[in-house]
Amino acid sequence: MSKKPNLLFFGIDSMRAEHMSLYGYDRLTTPNIDKYLEGGIVFEKCLSPHIPTTPGYSSMLTGLDAFGTNVVALRHKGGLPDNIKTLAEVLRENGYDTSCIGFTSNPASRGFDKYIEFESWGSWEAGRSPKAENLNAVAIPELERLAAGDKPWFLFMRHMDPHSPYLPPEPFHRMFYGKDEFDPENHTLDPVYAFKPFCDYFRSWFAPGCTDKDYIIANYDGAVAYMDACIQNILSRLEGLGLEEETLVVFVSDHGETLYDHDCYFDHHGLYECTINVPFALRWKGHLPEGKRYSEWCSLQDVMPTILDVMGIDPQIDYRFDGQSLMTLANGGHTGKCEYYITEATWERKHGWRTPEWKLIEALEPDFHFKPAVELYNLVTDPGELHNVADENPEIVAALHARMEAHIAKRKAEVGHENPMDTNLDWHGLGCGPFKTSQQAYDSMHIGDPETARRLQAEGEKRNK
Repeated sequence: MSKKPNLLFFGIDSMRAEHMSLYGYDRLTTPNIDKYLEGGIVFEKCLSPHIPTTPGYSSMLTGLDAFGTNVVALRHKGGLPDNIKTLAEVLRENGYDTSCIGFTSNPASRGFDKYIEFESWGSWEAGRSPKAENLNAVAIPELERLAAGDKPWFLFMRHMDPHSPYLPPEPFHRMFYGKDEFDPENHTLDPVYAFKPFCDYFRSWFAPGCTDKDYIIANYDGAVAYMDACIQNILSRLEGLGLEEETLVVFVSDHGETLYDHDCYFDHHGLYECTINVPFALRWKGHLPEGKRYSEWCSLQDVMPTILDVMGIDPQIDYRFDGQSLMTLANGGHTGKCEYYITEATWERKHGWRTPEWKLIEALEPDFHFKPAVELYNLVTDPGELHNVADENPEIVAALHARMEAHIAKRKAEVGHENPMDTNLDWHGLGCGPFKTSQQAYDSMHIGDPETARRLQAEGEKRNK
């Protein structure tokens, strides 16, 4: 090759790994990605230790944990520390032309040469949402522009199809659903509509009068399948440009998604497996092993070190990554990492400790789901995390808590500042400090348009009369 490899980066928002056929899901949601990655590497157990979007992408694009980025909250104030480098900054310093699509407000988007937006949202009123086609409309011309240049390039794309609202265009919205979503005997959405903090938001994009949770889940899966079809357009153009052997292609997500799980309806909060398990996969035709799947644990902190290692680029930083290159696995080695400090400051402020067998979740303030302050799950016997066994296992709670506190103390000493989970106390943006009760949290937290919600609700009631 006459120049350094290009980087085509699919940063898919809210992609729940277990809802990809790539990861064994029984619905064929990602056939094109599946086929493409038969020629690449798939990491089967990748965690997003710090959720939601803001800290997730920050770890992904810096190789650092929450102590290193000082980012833990969705509503983070300010940017990243000046002394660290993002992936875009490192590549730009190495002569890359860098472009970013749909990702301007996150601290980790720092350092790109060019930023491009696209329509990536939606509502029932606006109609079915062609998010991925909107992305393609700007991404493919940008890919062609970069390919025509004389520099290596980095094209980052933030796909939003798995992020609510789930409104895939026809025929994808019924691809996995053949029942009556308005069945008056179905009451599975009753608790969703009764959840005051989000109910207005849900009514702004649910089909008016919808009663069946499975229809909403099928629309999530349909959105993933729709995105997969549109991603194939980009991969086909890469091939058409003759750039497959010159380009590293990456698929990864910032966090997963809660659908009808743990009362965290159709969102991405809660430190449960559905939210912290994410896809991570690579392909570079002719340069990486093909058809390889690795089952050792890894995390988003490993994404940047792995990419730079594969591309042969020295980051030239005066600190060490918290993650590591996963090419160790491809070379027959081991990562040696299987326990993780996990955090969230989305609609709740919690942290915990995850091992291959156990997960401890501790609330740092009361949450709006009125959940217990301490949760413990055996991930081996209860992979769905349906049974909180904290009360029955106080010695395990104590042991995991001690490990977590030791890790926090170690990282505080290494970075020279407090745990950001303890200092980002306006994580909710309400200016009231930590919630004192779950009722206060429930009454304070709210998303959605009440006027639109009331109108849509009235239309739904008419439908059922």
